[in-house]
Amino acid sequence: MTSRLVLVIGDLHIPDRALDIPAKFKKLLTPGKIGQTLCLGNLTDKATYEYLRSIAPDLQIVKGRFDADATSLPLSRVVTHGSLRIGFLEGFTMVAPTEMDLMMAEANKLDVDVLCYGGTHRFDAYEYENKFFVNPGSATGAITTGWVGEEEEMVPSFCLMDVQGIGLTLYVYQLRKDVNGMESVNVEKITYTKVVKAS
Repeated sequence: MTSRLVLVIGDLHIPDRALDIPAKFKKLLTPGKIGQTLCLGNLTDKATYEYLRSIAPDLQIVKGRFDADATSLPLSRVVTHGSLRIGFLEGFTMVAPTEMDLMMAEANKLDVDVLCYGGTHRFDAYEYENKFFVNPGSATGAITTGWVGEEEEMVPSFCLMDVQGIGLTLYVYQLRKDVNGMESVNVEKITYTKVVKAS
């Protein structure tokens, strides 16, 4: 059974709210290792688009609230890897992306096992009623405009999904600062396996 490495990234907001993807993240995003990138919108500049294409030519993008010139981009998309259907969207199209029932309705509407969403700039991942929900956060740590407190410091983050058959392993990369201001990348691992109904 072959596995596929999928990068889930979004809410970059370069250059209006952040200068670039952190250098420590760029060292980890080696071209040739990642099979596909799911970009959850708010890409906002051509140079970052080209950079993401250099990581994985298979770059799938949805429209974010601040992707003004991206009128041709869809609001949501679905990709299939093995037995898993993965949907993704920016999040501004949903009324309240923190309401589990609304998230479930969105996953059911797209008929997906995994729903990736952005917009809050905060990492989150959880399983609910046999579906898996992932928010990769903001890869640049860009500030938000109202969904969470502006005074709160955002933690840059992105996710890699190692998809294999009916399951996946999610690797969450977060750029943290210690008390001395030194940056390091913390990695957390979360697994999800699709529940297959007996026929």
